[in-house]
Amino acid sequence: MRNFLREHSWAVVLSVLLHGLLVGALVFAALVSAQRKPPSLQPLPIEAVVVSPQVIHAARDRADQEAAARARAAEEEKAAAAKAEEAKAAQNAKAAQDAKSAEDAKTAEAAKAAEDAKAAEQAKAADAAKLAAAEQQRLDTQKAEAQRAAQARRAAEADLAEEAKRAADAKKAAEAKQAAEAKQAAEAKQIADAKHAADERARQDREAELRRQLADEEHRSAVESGPLRDSYVAKLRNKIQNAWIKPPSAGVGIDCQVEVTQVPGGEVTSAHVTQCNGDAAVRQSIENAVYRASPLPDPPDPALFDRRIVIRFKPDE
Repeated sequence: MRNFLREHSWAVVLSVLLHGLLVGALVFAALVSAQRKPPSLQPLPIEAVVVSPQVIHAARDRADQEAAARARAAEEEKAAAAKAEEAKAAQNAKAAQDAKSAEDAKTAEAAKAAEDAKAAEQAKAADAAKLAAAEQQRLDTQKAEAQRAAQARRAAEADLAEEAKRAADAKKAAEAKQAAEAKQAAEAKQIADAKHAADERARQDREAELRRQLADEEHRSAVESGPLRDSYVAKLRNKIQNAWIKPPSAGVGIDCQVEVTQVPGGEVTSAHVTQCNGDAAVRQSIENAVYRASPLPDPPDPALFDRRIVIRFKPDE
């Protein structure tokens, strides 16, 4: 029933609207008939006949009976129209049901035809698959035979190549052995020559280093024993004394020794008073003076430079 209403909803709605309009028309006609007044009688300018009240009542009764008859006729007509509409609706429902049955039959027939076609296609595909499998098996057999033949050919070729390789390797090994022996002899000679040359260079370098050290020692001894060293030490002492800030506790006759460590260029790296007749403040002031005097003057001769030098600090002289 629900499927029928969904498929023929427009027909049902139209039928309901038509029935509603028909019922409304019948009700409206009944109301108009009930409210209609009998036509008023105008007195004629003729001689009147006196009618008794019984006659008037009888006429009214007939009129009421006629109105009732008309109302019954309208009701009967309405009932007949409703019955006809119901019959029409039943006929439409039957027609829809018949149409649906026909459509279902047609759908079932199409489905059966599709199933038959599918079964035929599957059978055809199965036959094709069998043929393809047979063809593939034949191709696989041919391929396997070709592979076996190629493998046998490669094995024979490999044996020949192996024999040729062994012969070539033997020849190459003999040649390599000869070359290695010749190279070993050449390398041994080169090593011997190189060792002899290295020994000679080492001997010459040792002799040159000894000569240089002797020359440096002679030069250093000559410089240190000469006036240049005294002049250099005096320059260092003067720069340190000029940088000295005398503390209040320093008396007359300060005599101290300060050990100074420097790097090339005169930069002071450390200063330490070793001997002194002053107190701790005097010692600290002397060390501070050494740091303030950095960098120290360069020696007039590089041979006079010494990283560690001891300077006698006597500011009153």
